[in-house]
Amino acid sequence: MDTIKSLPAVAVRGVVPIPNNDFRIEVGRKISLKAIEVAEKEFAQHMIILIQKNPLIEEPTKDDMEEYGALVKVGMKFKLPNGNFKLKFNVIERVKITNYAQESKYFIVDYVDSPNIIGETDEELTLVKMVIEEVTKNANVLLEANNNILDKISQGVTTDILVDIVVNALKINEVEKYKYLEEASVNNRLKMLLSDISHLKMIIDLEKKLNDEVKKSIDENQKEYYLREKMRAIQNELGDKARKEEEIEELREKIISAKMPLLVEEKALQELARLQSTPAQMAESSIIKTYLDFLVALPWYKVSEDLNDLSKVQESLDKNHYGLEKVKDRIVEYLAVKIMTNKNPQTILCLVGPPGVGKTSLAISIAEALNRKFVKQSLGGIRDESEIRGHRRTYIGALPGRILNGMKQAGTMNPVFLLDEIDKMASDYKGDPASAMLEVLDPEQNSKFSDHYLEEQYDLSQVLFITTANYLENIPAPLRDRMEIVELSSYTEHEKFEIARRHLLPKQLEAHGLKENQFIVDDEVIYYIIQHYTREAGVRELNRYVGALIRKSIKNILINKLDSVHITRQNVEEYVGKAKFTHNISDRKDRVGVVTGLAYTQYGGDTLPVEVTYYKGTGKLVLTGKLGDVMKESAQTALSFVKANALKFGIEPDIFKDNDVHIHVPEGAVPKDGPSAGVTMATAIYSALSNKLVKNNVGMTGEITLTGLVLPIGGLKEKSIAAHRSGLNTILIPKENERDIDDIPTEVKEKLTIISVDNILDVFANAIK
Repeated sequence: MDTIKSLPAVAVRGVVPIPNNDFRIEVGRKISLKAIEVAEKEFAQHMIILIQKNPLIEEPTKDDMEEYGALVKVGMKFKLPNGNFKLKFNVIERVKITNYAQESKYFIVDYVDSPNIIGETDEELTLVKMVIEEVTKNANVLLEANNNILDKISQGVTTDILVDIVVNALKINEVEKYKYLEEASVNNRLKMLLSDISHLKMIIDLEKKLNDEVKKSIDENQKEYYLREKMRAIQNELGDKARKEEEIEELREKIISAKMPLLVEEKALQELARLQSTPAQMAESSIIKTYLDFLVALPWYKVSEDLNDLSKVQESLDKNHYGLEKVKDRIVEYLAVKIMTNKNPQTILCLVGPPGVGKTSLAISIAEALNRKFVKQSLGGIRDESEIRGHRRTYIGALPGRILNGMKQAGTMNPVFLLDEIDKMASDYKGDPASAMLEVLDPEQNSKFSDHYLEEQYDLSQVLFITTANYLENIPAPLRDRMEIVELSSYTEHEKFEIARRHLLPKQLEAHGLKENQFIVDDEVIYYIIQHYTREAGVRELNRYVGALIRKSIKNILINKLDSVHITRQNVEEYVGKAKFTHNISDRKDRVGVVTGLAYTQYGGDTLPVEVTYYKGTGKLVLTGKLGDVMKESAQTALSFVKANALKFGIEPDIFKDNDVHIHVPEGAVPKDGPSAGVTMATAIYSALSNKLVKNNVGMTGEITLTGLVLPIGGLKEKSIAAHRSGLNTILIPKENERDIDDIPTEVKEKLTIISVDNILDVFANAIK
């Protein structure tokens, strides 16, 4: 009776292991990897290879396996980059599977040996002789390449080994080899082998015959076709060459007529000679062609004639911009110097202000007034120096920098060149674009600007550069030093109204194809939208609401067949929805520990309410509202001042020891920082601890020292506008800021009572009831 043995097993698909050969597979299934691991640890690397009937099944069961398999021993194993393992097995013998026991993680099978059955000797010898003769004569067509079967046969092998090694290398389908695994009789395997060899030879002969017939057909029937195709190729080649010569001559004429500087022209002609000798199929040919096209497109001598009439410049600025009187005066002065000296001033104008206040449109107006081309390049988010200086042409896909690209767009040597959002440049390991901008903006250097792509110097001295920024502090100091700062502050409500009437409404009506007599809007509606739907320094959001009013009106006109639409205070909410903001705070009650501060952000002025309370604790200071380091220090200073003067203010000193003081600035998700909230926090702390009411119509700004002095602040104009916009009627400002009161718009000053203070006690006297 055959001895039943058990071993872990791995199922393979699409391949068949043949005894007396090496067997290589890639293993990735967890069930297989676990079986190999157990075989290595517990069974001296011996295991069973099972053959799947259907190779498409990912998780086979015993019903998916063939009856016969092979006993193998793991030879080599190494891990692949994809996480799978490559294994080499030595196939020892055929086995018959008698039973399956699938563990939770791998197969275990019971099997019996399937020994070879030796037949009649003379028949075996005859069959062996026939097999060896066939293999020897036709090894190159019958067997897979890179094998040493003939060497093994010449050294002498047993019949069963001979059959196994020949079958393993035979060029037949892997699935067909399974019959050799389940056949125990050696003579039968020899007969099967001779049959497969005969069939394989027949297929090879048939393929050869078909190839010969196809070749003969091509030779006879398509000889003329190939000759004609060859002739066409020759003609195309000659034609391409002629076209290339024509293109070269055209480029040569363009280079000469471009009137480039001598060094640049010599460089261009050298590159042209390279292009002429470079085959059109090479990638370098298109690179050289692109470079030469760029050189030709750059302006080298062409300039536009300036209009040196200052009255027209003033007229253009007044026509396109309401208000901004100081800014327009400074621009006219700047251009007056340019007209008098006939060259660009030594400083670069930098227009600084919140979004939507008209920085870009001012630059466009300057270009129109001077009759110059206008070019704009946005610098926001640039991190790579090559964005300014260009890439070296040694790199594939090299491009010129944004400066020379802008010059190419302008087509003249003296455009008005707007560098937008210069405060939003960044730097990283690829370089510092802000440093590269120094050469662009410095009048002492930009006559010899160096672009890596151009590889030659370019003159930028005639360009009128204008830069814009939202936040001055974000511009690096060396760059800021080369610019003259012109600040554009927030618009007042009156200015926004005039801008809406004079500019926004006509532009939106034209953009939407509506006539003026079809759209009527009351003045109070515009004021209502400004006060209750927008809270901004500029007029972008206001412009969007004007557009929304017009779009809804068009829909009404078309659906209801109306001649016109009239927007009034009573029906405005039907067009733009419910009001978003309320600026009028006069109806609020006076409250303890709540003070309205005034803040200046990069988007203009705003109010900054501060709330203070206290509760039982251990004397800690709790700060909430996403405050920056400077505001945290102001809070600590304000608390220390009140602590130090507690008895003077009638506050029990023990209140600080037994309670925690909590300072909160609402809108906690918005980061807040700055040095001008000290007096606000001190007033709120004093009010909360003394239980005294704060006047709800008073706003304040200023920094506090430990001795109670009120220090000066910046942005008084913007803060005053914000106070007026929010419905406050009194503001407290530091004494030293009295010099800035003249900058506050008249309509704001008339509505506000401005009280200057130099000590926190003055603040308490005016703010506390």
